[in-house]
Amino acid sequence: MAPETPHRKRVKHYHEPGDVHEFTFSCYRRMPLLTTDGRLRILSECIDYAIDPEKYRLIAFVLMPEHVHLLVYPLEPKPELGRLLAAIKRPVSRRVKETLINGHSRLVEKLTVQERPGKTVFRFWQEGPGYDRNLQTEKAVMAAIDYIHRNPVRRRLCQQAREWKWSSVRFYESDGQRQENDLPTIHGLPAGWL
Repeated sequence: MAPETPHRKRVKHYHEPGDVHEFTFSCYRRMPLLTTDGRLRILSECIDYAIDPEKYRLIAFVLMPEHVHLLVYPLEPKPELGRLLAAIKRPVSRRVKETLINGHSRLVEKLTVQERPGKTVFRFWQEGPGYDRNLQTEKAVMAAIDYIHRNPVRRRLCQQAREWKWSSVRFYESDGQRQENDLPTIHGLPAGWL
């Protein structure tokens, strides 16, 4: 009898033209690894570097201590959703690992796991694609934006959503007039999407 393999959550990504996608993905074992400005800046840069070449618009986001919410709109009719996530997560993992090694952090040991006998890997992110939800109506998109922005308030990390630096909330409060340093560039929905 073959040895039992651990159950791995599978998410089937699908896309219909015009869909907006809400992605949620977590740090390894939901550890609060996104707690330093340096790591959050790395994540923000990697989101920016992935969004344009992969042909997406970033609509909204929040970066939480142990997970990330992104709301994106694909510009291609048949986007490779998994490729976008990999284009964000892989470089974050690599760059954070470098900074941890250079700083002689004990986190390197905690995040290095045995994948199989004789092979260890560094895990910054929880395995698997995370959560992906398709949104097709204005009401669903606006509810998702509100949910994303209120995440830090619900978690009692701040009193008001605008107080959480690592979010797109101030972009929306300024009617798209405010882009902030250290944060990914927000594109909003394309004109005429509704």
